[in-house]
Amino acid sequence: MTVRAVFRGLHRLMKAYTLECGPLRARGVPAILLGSAAIVLAAGVTAALCKTSERLPESLREARELAGVLRGPQPPQLNP
Repeated sequence: MTVRAVFRGLHRLMKAYTLECGPLRARGVPAILLGSAAIVLAAGVTAALCKTSERLPESLREARELAGVLRGPQPPQLNP
């Protein structure tokens, strides 16, 4: 009797988990797996940023310069 009650409670708990992010919708176990994968991914990105924190300003400057080159020539700005 108690085993059945435990499984019934787990079933209700699993149905309660829902994840909606734009067109992505998950419910139950897939929602739990996607949520835990997002947490692991965020932890990995954080660890990578901590390891390369001294090179981050240089990388951001180069990314900004690359974006400027990809945008093409911009007209000169007028002084007010």
